[in-house]
Amino acid sequence: MLHAVIMAGGSGTRFWPQSRKTLPKQLLPLTGSQTMIQQTVARCDGWIPPERTWIVTNRTQVEETRIQMPRLPPANALVEPCGRNTAPCVGLAAIHALHQDPDAVMFVMPADHVIQPIEVFQRAARHAVSIVSSLPDAFVLFGIPPTFPATGYGYIERGEELALGDDSVTPGGFHVQSFREKPNNEVAQGYLDSGNYYWNCGIFCWRAAAILSALQQFEPEMHAHLMRLSEALGTELWQPTLESEFPKMKSISIDYAVLERADHVAVVEAPFDWDDVGSWPALPRLTGVDRDGNTIDGLFSGVDTRGCIIRSTEADHLVATLGMEDCIIVHTKDATLIARKDQADEIRKLVAKIEADGRERFL
Repeated sequence: MLHAVIMAGGSGTRFWPQSRKTLPKQLLPLTGSQTMIQQTVARCDGWIPPERTWIVTNRTQVEETRIQMPRLPPANALVEPCGRNTAPCVGLAAIHALHQDPDAVMFVMPADHVIQPIEVFQRAARHAVSIVSSLPDAFVLFGIPPTFPATGYGYIERGEELALGDDSVTPGGFHVQSFREKPNNEVAQGYLDSGNYYWNCGIFCWRAAAILSALQQFEPEMHAHLMRLSEALGTELWQPTLESEFPKMKSISIDYAVLERADHVAVVEAPFDWDDVGSWPALPRLTGVDRDGNTIDGLFSGVDTRGCIIRSTEADHLVATLGMEDCIIVHTKDATLIARKDQADEIRKLVAKIEADGRERFL
């Protein structure tokens, strides 16, 4: 059976001051009335039931995650004792899925992306599952056709087309020829011009048993820790075993741990619209702008203000600007950010400075 695995342990520091340690990006309603994790789970409605939906999070976020996901069984919110990147995260979900279902197929996705339309996404996801059904050892990735020479994404080079014996199935698929690190602008332009490269969006599909077998092959120490955890599942030894074994695992992505080493890795070209909502400047793309190019959420009055992102989480607080251009202004109850849009990716440095200044209560 098909299981959804939602990776939801990120901190979202580039969305400070609205994003906080206990309420990060995925738990915020950045692009609509639902939070991003609620939107992600909603994309599974009708084809993956709540009892086969797993959210991997951490101690500081699990309570709010369970509050926002009332239909999800509380035990399906898996709590990592510490951050260990995506390979241990996937492994933790895999042993739980297999404990419930020895034939489990995992559809793995981040909690904080915007994907539309839902019906196109679900159709593409079902196709990825059909590839895994035809090729049980396959690891299937989704690739986003690049629309500009992005330097902030990893790239997937496609190879020969998959032979599945069904010419009617769309959107098809390709063997992965190579993975490429985040390139400079010139290299990214070459990838774009070639037409053979995709952005790696971090959405995957595979059998739970296959990914654990690959971890046994490529990361045997991690696999040994996961097997000790698996033996403790459903017993009173689970929590102490989790606290002991999980922190000992190598911190490594599933890409480095398995996908860049394994055979039978395939990429499906994503037919849906995708945005990773990486920082505040994503909002104009997703929510639109007014006639002055401003993206406004909250009470606002402005004169000679253009190209700004202005957001207030306080219903009775007015943000007023004069002569502002290409700025980000975000007001919350206890902190206000004012930054240039072209420095949005540097907000994490500001967050680090706030922490170094001993002001963790604002984080």
